[in-house]
Amino acid sequence: MKQKIRDILGKHGGLPVPVETLADDADLYAAGLSSFASVQVMLGIEEAFDVEFPDNLLNRKSFQSIAAITRAVEGLTGNAEAAE
Repeated sequence: MKQKIRDILGKHGGLPVPVETLADDADLYAAGLSSFASVQVMLGIEEAFDVEFPDNLLNRKSFQSIAAITRAVEGLTGNAEAAE
């Protein structure tokens, strides 16, 4: 799951650094993620995982890091697989 999220982040995040260089708990906004890009990432995740983010998850904290995004997706899918 984390690799799929990293792929989506790499495609839609517009980060100035390679996603592969970021730790799972690295602050994505500090790494250059913009508000607009976070929406693009969210849309990519919704499509890839066939989920819809509810209003309570539409916040900066949900997209703060790869680990935070993974937790949100796991909660939405009911799938707490150890992301590899």
